[in-house]
Order: sequence, then structure tokens, then C-alpha cells
Amino acid sequence: MLNRREVLTSLGACAASIPAITWAEDKPAPTVPTKEPFGYCFNTSTIRGQELGIVREVEIAAQAGYKGFEPWMGTLEKYVQGGGSLKDLGKKIADLGLSVESAIGFANWIVDDDAARQKGLEHAKRDMDVLVQIGGKRIAAPPAGATNAALTDLTKIGERYHALCEVGRQAGIIPQLEVWGFSKTLSKLAETMFAAVSSGHPDACVLPDIYHLHKGRSAFDSMKLVGGQGVHVFHVNDYPATPDRATITDADRVYLGDGIAPSKMILQTLYRNGFRGMLSLELFNREYWKQDPLVVAKTGLEKIRETVLKSWEA
Repeated sequence: MLNRREVLTSLGACAASIPAITWAEDKPAPTVPTKEPFGYCFNTSTIRGQELGIVREVEIAAQAGYKGFEPWMGTLEKYVQGGGSLKDLGKKIADLGLSVESAIGFANWIVDDDAARQKGLEHAKRDMDVLVQIGGKRIAAPPAGATNAALTDLTKIGERYHALCEVGRQAGIIPQLEVWGFSKTLSKLAETMFAAVSSGHPDACVLPDIYHLHKGRSAFDSMKLVGGQGVHVFHVNDYPATPDRATITDADRVYLGDGIAPSKMILQTLYRNGFRGMLSLELFNREYWKQDPLVVAKTGLEKIRETVLKSWEA
């Protein structure tokens, strides 16, 4: 039997052999691997104003050099209503070397009214069924229907997100709880993270966006608390110094690196946290909508790649 002094001496020896633990912020910026660490995805909002239709949007994303594709459900619905085949579209997407990493939908899964929320879940299921047919993996889950009236019970939101994730699990699509900076509900990363964690669902994850983090007054430093497994897709864009935060809108978004967002710190943080997913370009700039869509798509990808590479320069 060891006496107290011998136990303490033994423990001290063990402790001395364990390397000191340092927090992430004390570590130098990680060396970027020779292969680019993130995938690049094209959100079709970036050329939405040109009204090209889903087939041409797919072609442009592939021609510009993206590997990921993020369509809007409304465009897919128009395609089907016009007689388009989802099977043919899915084959075209795959043949062009693209993967449908995410999609943008607006089902009212979060609202207080029970009947409206049930309809919202049914809407989400229809969207997911469409996505599965074209090889989709995920769908955005923003607080649609609760942007003008704040829902403050984050635990209840977590329960509703859990129900949405169950619909997604049955369909084979992961709903990503999205931060909307302009909304009165889930405008902040902290609120969105709380709801996702409280959902208790194994598929729970969040969908952050540089513009929305800025608009909703979420500190970019707080991204250090979001593990890489908790984010599958990250919306990238930038914002100018003016208009100010109170009056800036989606239309003011610019290419990554063309604004004042701390892009280098954001990308380093994502990488350090273990994120290896897709950076998806999501813009709504009206000036870009007046330009050649292929040029816009190529420019967007060039800007992202340039910013990523610069993030690890000395």
C-alpha cells in the first residue's frame, strides 16, 4: 500500500511526462498543406439576376472550375414545372464533375403556429425529396417565417430543429441551421449554436456566412468555438466599409477579399478547428448580375483561391 506522500510523488512524476496543453489561440497559424485545404462551391444566387435556369447554372459552375454546387429550390421547382427531368439533371451534374453540396430552401419549420409548422416540415420533405433525386447532400435551414417576430426560446427552437433533422434523416438530407444576421430570430452565431446543440440530434450542424455574422453583430473570434464537424458548408463573401452595419443589405456583398472582413483570420480559424468542407460563394450583388455570368463565376473562384493562399503567407 502506498502512503499519501508516495502517491503524490508518483502523480507528480506522471504529470511531468505529459506535454503541456496550449489553447488554439496560442498556436501559430497552421501551415497550409500543398493541396488546398477547402473545397469550392458555387451558390447560384451569385448569378441569380441573369435568370439562366438551373441547367445553364450547372454548366457555368463546372466551366468556372467549381466542384461543389448549391442551387436554390425555387429554380429547381421551375425546372420541374417546365417538364425537366430530375434524373437527367442529376446525371448532368455528376457528368460535369459537380456534387450538390447544399441547397437553399425556405420551409417554415421554425414558426410557433403548430399547423403552419407542420406544413413547413412537409415543405422541407418535398424539397429534400427533390434534392435526393439530383444527388443532393444538405439543405439550408434558415429561420424563414420568424424573421420579423423574435422567437426567444432557444430550447424550443432546438426541439423544432430536431424534428427537421428527423425529416432529413428519413430523406437522406442534412438540414444546416443557418445564421441570418438581419433576422429577429437566430441573427447571432451564439443563438444558432445554442439551438443546434440543444437539439440533441446527431446530424445537427450550423451554416455560417461572413456577411450574416457581420450583419448580426456576431464576433468573428467566436468562430473559434465552432468545431470543424459542426460546419459542413461555409458561405463566403465580403462586405465594404460602407454602408454601415445597420443599413447594409445582401446586395452590398462583394467578392471575398474585396471588402474589409477579416478573411485571413476566419479561414485560419476554420482550418485550425478541423473544417475541411466547402467554401460556397454566395453573393447578391446587382452589379455582378449585369455582367457575363461565367466571368462572374470565374472571378469569384479566383478571389476565393487567392484569399485562401494569402491566408498562410508570412
